[in-house]
Amino acid sequence: MNVTLLAHTPDPEKIAASAAKLCYSSSGIDSVMEGLTEEKTADFIDMLVSIGHESVMEHVSFTFGIEGISRACSHQLVRHRIASYSQKSQRYVNENGFEYIVPPEIEKIPEAKAEFESAIENITKSYEKIADLLTESHKKEFAEQGTDEKSAASKARKLANEDARFILPNACETKIVVTMNVRSLFNFFRHRCCNRAQWEIRAVANEMLKLCLKTAPNIFKYAGPSCVVSGKCPEGKMSCGKMKEVKEYFSNRGI
Repeated sequence: MNVTLLAHTPDPEKIAASAAKLCYSSSGIDSVMEGLTEEKTADFIDMLVSIGHESVMEHVSFTFGIEGISRACSHQLVRHRIASYSQKSQRYVNENGFEYIVPPEIEKIPEAKAEFESAIENITKSYEKIADLLTESHKKEFAEQGTDEKSAASKARKLANEDARFILPNACETKIVVTMNVRSLFNFFRHRCCNRAQWEIRAVANEMLKLCLKTAPNIFKYAGPSCVVSGKCPEGKMSCGKMKEVKEYFSNRGI
């Protein structure tokens, strides 16, 4: 798994602070950023977070490139609705010999890993066979329509990928570009940095938070799972039971 911060709003903390300043003062737009030293900006951010004034955080966004994750993980990721996503297409990209993710719990048991990899090998062979059969069928159709051979081959393969992908597993590796504003990231981290989150998306969330902390430490020093942010676990009987350890981990920025 690899998570990269591709871009972010310039001067993210000052942008958020200036937006808040406009709400609480008579400053004009041309002077709203004046006097916002690093110290004053940090104080402003602390105040905003303490009173829950998160709307100003929507003016700041971060764009991440994520690769080496499974489709199972990306399906969870795109459930976070206030975000923008661009994902490698299984419709347009040939998945012959596709990469795949092996869950750690399966990796630990030799028999389970052998069974998993045997299933992947069978799926790979079936995908390639189905894609080849569909490609040949579509090529004939295009030939009958008078399409030249080179164009027919290209179009036929794309159509074949469209249907052959139905056999691909959730383990199939994918790549995705994600853009979220800070308010959405706060929500994302509350849910996905939690011990109750699935292991793969939790690892992605922790890596994203590390990158955010390096870029905007005052904004993200309070970010993390719900027990860190609010001081209590919202999971009730479903709690991991390790709130103390989790809070210590994130307070020390062990991530």
